[in-house]
Amino acid sequence: MEDALIVGGGIAGLQAAIQLGRGGHRVLVLDAGGGRSSLCRGYHNVLGWPQGVSGEELRRLGREHAEQYGVRFVQDRIMSAKKQGEGFLLTGEAGAAYEGAVLLVATGVMDRFPPLDRLKECMGITVYVCPDCDSYEIRGKRTVVMGAGDVGAKMAMTLYGAASSLVYVNHERKAITEEERQNLKEKGITVIEGAIREVLVEGDGKFKGVVLENGERVEAERGFIAFGGNEVRTGLLHQLGAERMESGHVVVDPRTKETKVPGVWAAGDIGVHSEQLTIAMGEGMQAAIWMHKALVARVNKEQAVGAT
Repeated sequence: MEDALIVGGGIAGLQAAIQLGRGGHRVLVLDAGGGRSSLCRGYHNVLGWPQGVSGEELRRLGREHAEQYGVRFVQDRIMSAKKQGEGFLLTGEAGAAYEGAVLLVATGVMDRFPPLDRLKECMGITVYVCPDCDSYEIRGKRTVVMGAGDVGAKMAMTLYGAASSLVYVNHERKAITEEERQNLKEKGITVIEGAIREVLVEGDGKFKGVVLENGERVEAERGFIAFGGNEVRTGLLHQLGAERMESGHVVVDPRTKETKVPGVWAAGDIGVHSEQLTIAMGEGMQAAIWMHKALVARVNKEQAVGAT
């Protein structure tokens, strides 16, 4: 049995693994691969990386760092989780079983967007998903918001004032309320009702606009996506009986990041907070500190019982 199981090898999971490894614990990280951070080719609001850093590079460095402390990694998609005795039993996609005394779930959120060729290669370089992170990147730039219905309309309104001009392409042609249409009109934001056929890219991730199904070309220097319906990956926590909100985000103790299920922690984008890399890192650290305390208390209890 491992001391700690971590499901999710993204930013929160890696930071927790490093801290727990430094605590001398046996730690196993189970990662299915992919994830939101693996898509971003450039984070530009992270302390220590003024020129930006890709999610893949951060993950690579995080794994190397954790492995220095004996943390092990297994690539597997965990399909089920349950309480077993004094710990937890996880089952992978091919049936492999993993046991641990405490559990951290850091499976993150996956953004929903259409499978348009070349869109991914622009992510974090000239196409963005988070206005809190990257409104700065579109200052003075002609920007296209690619989205669906009111979700895309609200994104365009949020970005108003940053870009030199904004065009909203309602790719999925979902309904836009009259109120949102009026808001867009008042701000001079052009709305195009039509599916995108092609993303225009020049060089390495340099977004140049889109071509619609009708052949119309919409040129731009930057892009944002806003389709809604993002996948909040808390299915394992639901299996374990953790409390979740209607959105699917899990409820945790704000001090410890432990869920309502004793011995089960959650960190990162699956929690209720602003979805930021640096917050995920902090929550991974915070959860690991309290997991360490729980593991130490467990050992002390076992030693006390053995001494009687």
